[in-house]
Amino acid sequence: MSSEPPPGSGQQPPEDDPFRKQPPPSGDSGSPYGSQPPPYGGGPYGGDPYGGGGYPTDPLAGMPPLADSGRRTLARIIDLILVGIVVALLTWGFGVNEYDMDADKVEYGKSFAQSLVAALLYIGYDTFMITKSGQTLGKKWLKMRVANLENGSTPSVQTALIRSLVLWIPFAFCCACVWTAIAGGWSFFDKPYKQGLHDKAAKTVVVSTG
Repeated sequence: MSSEPPPGSGQQPPEDDPFRKQPPPSGDSGSPYGSQPPPYGGGPYGGDPYGGGGYPTDPLAGMPPLADSGRRTLARIIDLILVGIVVALLTWGFGVNEYDMDADKVEYGKSFAQSLVAALLYIGYDTFMITKSGQTLGKKWLKMRVANLENGSTPSVQTALIRSLVLWIPFAFCCACVWTAIAGGWSFFDKPYKQGLHDKAAKTVVVSTG
């Protein structure tokens, strides 16, 4: 896993974005160690997250602390339940069933149509909510938000869409739950930014808001 901060995307965040990182005061490098290099030759999160060669500004400087991975998992479960209810109602209304049952046997025939509906709804929900405020309902209730690693701003539509596609596309095919667990669970082990695989693809992090 690469721990280098992502290169600049060239995208300018909106000036009125309340979450956008402010430049550090004059003479402050933005590092939690001020103008001095971190102790023991390492980065503020252990090791040298910049791959050696100087100490550029820490991408997390000026941001709230990274959100706990356990809380992120709980927020994701909340979102799964909320969107899952909508998926169930829509597919029931159109007569699309995940399971076909009769009195003698239960046939588990996965419906591609229902899986596709679920994938599209999860992608649309995540993209809309993250672009609007950096928060899905689950994240809002558990006090965390998604931010661009580069500048702390709320992700753009393109960034939020990339993040959502990586996380939810498998719902339209197979192993959806397994992939979601792997992609989201990656944050438990990732250093130094606690990124899921979808965060790495979109160059985002999840930070605490309270």
